[in-house]
Amino acid sequence: MDRAEFPEASDISARLTALEERLSFQQRVVDQLHEVLLEQGRRIEALQREAARQRAAVQRLSAAEGDLPHEKPPHY
Repeated sequence: MDRAEFPEASDISARLTALEERLSFQQRVVDQLHEVLLEQGRRIEALQREAARQRAAVQRLSAAEGDLPHEKPPHY
């Protein structure tokens, strides 16, 4: 058998180390992306609550408008 068919132990070790470094980097990126997604979810929920409050305020104002006379202001 030819020696070229079997990589040296140091070559295998270097390749394994490189793979472990890549995996570590990718895991860190995945963890950071997960945190970003969680924060975005919290922001979306807050915005949905705010939009609901705004809709309710508009509805209250629309309902109250029915009580107001539909006259032109005196400066017209």
